[in-house]
Amino acid sequence: MTADGTQARIHALADLIVRFGANVQPGQIVSIGSEPGKEPLARAIAEAAYQAGAKFVDLAVFDIHIKHARMMHASPDTLSFVPPWYGERMRALGENRCAVIALTGPVAPRIMDGIDPALLGQDLLPRVRESIEIVNQRTTNWTAAPCPTASWAELVHPELAPDEALTRLWGEIAHICRVDEPDPVQAWEDRMDALLAVAGKLDKLRLDAVRFEGPGTDLTVGLLPTARWHCARISTVDGIVHAPNLPTEELFTTPDPERTHGHVRSTKPLFVSGAMVSGLRVRFERGRAVDIEADQGADTLRALTHRDAGAARLGEVALVDRESRVGHLDTVFFDTLLDENAASHIALGEGLDFTVGEEDHARINRSELHIDFMIGSTDVAVTGIERRGGEVPLLRDGAWQI
Repeated sequence: MTADGTQARIHALADLIVRFGANVQPGQIVSIGSEPGKEPLARAIAEAAYQAGAKFVDLAVFDIHIKHARMMHASPDTLSFVPPWYGERMRALGENRCAVIALTGPVAPRIMDGIDPALLGQDLLPRVRESIEIVNQRTTNWTAAPCPTASWAELVHPELAPDEALTRLWGEIAHICRVDEPDPVQAWEDRMDALLAVAGKLDKLRLDAVRFEGPGTDLTVGLLPTARWHCARISTVDGIVHAPNLPTEELFTTPDPERTHGHVRSTKPLFVSGAMVSGLRVRFERGRAVDIEADQGADTLRALTHRDAGAARLGEVALVDRESRVGHLDTVFFDTLLDENAASHIALGEGLDFTVGEEDHARINRSELHIDFMIGSTDVAVTGIERRGGEVPLLRDGAWQI
């Protein structure tokens, strides 16, 4: 692809992120979270945000190489320390009703190879607990979107020359984000309408649990009595509708943290805390992950699940059908934002307040973490279990049955 073609995609994606993802409002402060190597898209987002009437655009850059230096040389007993101004900044974003945009995609995916997994489980940055809090408080219109880089492209497409790999990745990102459509915003509105229609059908079933069955998987996830299914069309407390993820293909809710049991095999690799986790297998008892094994990276995930009392319990269960553009590509992106939208998934850690009624808020799982991992595929059957014990097929061969 020509340089002009890449520039066109950068500006089209930036426009979608601002107009549909974060839905930046006139007069808002906009916070962009980025990394070295993502400057072209970050700058295009700033331009689009100012064109949308932003009052000020602020850029925060996190460098994974500096985190690597900390892993290599800092005293282990300091790795869980987070400077207080990290949390203060997040709280200020919520208090000032800012728009928040985060750019995802690994920029140095192998940099943590060889680091002690127990150390990786202690340093959670750039994630801070306050970021979860402002999500649950719904004070900010926010979104996370992918930004292709050369190093990420080489990870996803190692069979291609570097330039070809980056061109391929940009093409895939453009497709799954629907910026290859004549009107990307309308394309997303249509997809959200379709997902909301299914969410309404799921809510009418008033399910007690969801069961996943497939190769290496027989898992039942209990639901809270007031659980409702949502797609990623969310409104702030001030009424700003936005899409927290681009792309987004899921329907999700918050499960009962005490009623997950059985075993599950992850269907895609997980990239967490700078480490790759592949071939993941987890066994649950009474809601808690009691046994974690993997072909690679198990120690890192084990360390993370010991972070706090809720880190080994579920805070989310999500269903994804085969109409997902991410799933259609059959590409492993090694980025949870993308891979979770290819397949049904569950998340260890913090639950989502807005998916249940206030009477169940005290029962939601609480944690510093929220770690999604993918458990769905066309080989995994998803069945709803009614409160009286009846069963309703939900997904078969990746297609909705309701």
